Amino acid sequence: MRLSAARGFTLIELVVAVAILSIGSLAAYRSFDAAQRGVGGQIPRLLAAEVALNRAAELRLSGMAEGRALPATVRQGRTDWTVAVTENRTSGGLIEAAIAVTAPGSPGARAVTYVPAGTP
Repeated sequence: MRLSAARGFTLIELVVAVAILSIGSLAAYRSFDAAQRGVGGQIPRLLAAEVALNRAAELRLSGMAEGRALPATVRQGRTDWTVAVTENRTSGGLIEAAIAVTAPGSPGARAVTYVPAGTP
């Protein structure tokens, strides 16, 4: 009777397989970490955009006369944002309000809205 060769993996094959899997896992972890840092860096930009959009909505609702009295600093997301609004009259009788939002060490945002000149 003939003895058949044992089936299975040798120890060297297992070591090579574990090494390949660990290198693949490390590469996947680094990619995940880089993506997470990239997404985390977008939060200040998103907050600045929200501050700009909020100011645009306030100007459209209350008008430029009351909008000029709005505070120049807004706190949102643990950051004090500086809001600057520049006005230009258009030939159609509207006021173009360009809103710039900045904060030290954070990316800013810009928004433009049009407000009727006669809005209270």
